[in-house]
Amino acid sequence: MPKVIRLAETADTNAIKQLIEVSARKLGGQFYKKTTIEQALKGAFGVDSQLIQDRTYYVVLKQNQFIACGGWSFRKTLFGSDTNNLRNPAKLNPETEAAKIRAFFIHPDYSRQGLGKKLLNICESAAKNHGFKQCQLMATLSGIDFYRKNAYFGDKYIEHSMNKSDKITFLPMQKNL
Repeated sequence: MPKVIRLAETADTNAIKQLIEVSARKLGGQFYKKTTIEQALKGAFGVDSQLIQDRTYYVVLKQNQFIACGGWSFRKTLFGSDTNNLRNPAKLNPETEAAKIRAFFIHPDYSRQGLGKKLLNICESAAKNHGFKQCQLMATLSGIDFYRKNAYFGDKYIEHSMNKSDKITFLPMQKNL
């Protein structure tokens, strides 16, 4: 059965949330402690409805099962769900700022099959068509190798505080288009 790639709809929110949770727990579990992932699912990971409203977020389906998702943004928010306290909906200037690659998650049963690459190509092309010359993202530890293989670079890890005691490690990365 062929895979369908389409723009996400508001009605997809619950299915996307479930996909993110499965992906983060299984694929992220190889790099982060279980407690870290559970805290991240409360804000750092999750559905960003602004991406869906902006028509810049994509889903991949196989037989009506959500197997991958990811998007890009022309807004300043770099990562996080609707509940993340670092949200900034201001629009970016494509002449001086980088488009944001956002919220890529693959179902563990479909990882390493080229879905992330297809979504990334779609997002980079869309950003370029909107005048952006660079893309920027916040890579999870499980995504670093994938992004490096796709010409993203970065070497200064950060610790993002999720609450008073929990932190998650990310790697900010960028790419010239």
